[in-house]
Amino acid sequence: MRDACTLSRRLSLAVAVVVSALAAVAAADDGQRNFAGSVQLNYMSVPTEDIARDQALDGATVELSLKLAMDFGDHVSSNVKMCVACHGLEIGMAFFDLRAADELNVRVGRFTPAFGEFPLRHDPANHRTSDKPLPYDMGRMLRLTEFNMSVLPAPWVDNGIELNGTHFFGDHLQVDYAVYAIGGPRANADAFDFDYKQSRTAESYYIDNNSRPSYGAHLAWSLIDTDATLVVGASAMRGTYDADNQLDFLLLGAQASLQIKRAFLRAEYLVRRTEMSLGEDPASRFRYGPGMNGTFDPYFLKEGFYGELEVPVGRFDVVARWDGLRRRGNVVNTSMLRSDTAVLRYTVGAAYAVRDTLRLKLSGELYDFSDFEDETVVHLGIAGPF
Repeated sequence: MRDACTLSRRLSLAVAVVVSALAAVAAADDGQRNFAGSVQLNYMSVPTEDIARDQALDGATVELSLKLAMDFGDHVSSNVKMCVACHGLEIGMAFFDLRAADELNVRVGRFTPAFGEFPLRHDPANHRTSDKPLPYDMGRMLRLTEFNMSVLPAPWVDNGIELNGTHFFGDHLQVDYAVYAIGGPRANADAFDFDYKQSRTAESYYIDNNSRPSYGAHLAWSLIDTDATLVVGASAMRGTYDADNQLDFLLLGAQASLQIKRAFLRAEYLVRRTEMSLGEDPASRFRYGPGMNGTFDPYFLKEGFYGELEVPVGRFDVVARWDGLRRRGNVVNTSMLRSDTAVLRYTVGAAYAVRDTLRLKLSGELYDFSDFEDETVVHLGIAGPF
């Protein structure tokens, strides 16, 4: 208990120091600095469970982000962002942008590499539900331990370098691209899957665990009209994630979104093929035996998708979402999952604009598990930028 109180005081002191420092810098604004932030308080209830802590981070949580951006003329800018949430105190970004032209920008430091559409609006002040779509969930889904969270938790923050840019073809076609090299996902040697704690904790000094970068790319096309915008895109990331640089992964994504005035229709699909360590005795490590050829398959496939409709109705933004996860492949002998397991989730919600930027969020979710009892979840939150 004393350790918990000490940790809480240290966290509060760290937040206070950072807030004071950023506020002091912003107060000295000469037109080149911009200080901004956002906060969300959300209460997650699982009516189908008396105590849901064994399968979810329920109850009340706060997500706080503080960002300072600074321009050094027309060609150099920097961004630093600190966030506090269920994962503790984290540096969400700390990078320089070196801009030669609209078509060529070099980003170096700690950032969220370009992948998909949702990470662009992962901040809770920028989307209308309290939690994230299942392919990008970071700790709010039910059975998060069993599934080892999502396909790619957002925001995925890493160290590296990224080349990105935008080119306009006339007035109606925009093309965005990005290619990058980052430290990549992390895990110990002899691993079964990513270890997200190693990727988001400063205890590992934010260093690459296997001395080899992971690589990725993103490409998106936007068709822009007066009242509508259509965006389609594709993303990819590949590398190794274990400390011995032996276990590889391949991550692919596809996205599409349609905006008609203030209404949005969005869809994304992610799939990750991940290699597991078989060890010296696979029969003792895995629940299922070898295949027809007498060998153990070292790979599993993890897929995620979501489709979301957001429609403004007066001061409300009404949201309907269908999303899901599926995992196929062998599992460790202590796992509660089968070799082919899935979850589907159905969400309806609304965000009420209390003020221009402050929103009250309410949503209900139905989880349809293949391996567990179905569950219901209710979220009540309030979020906004400042």
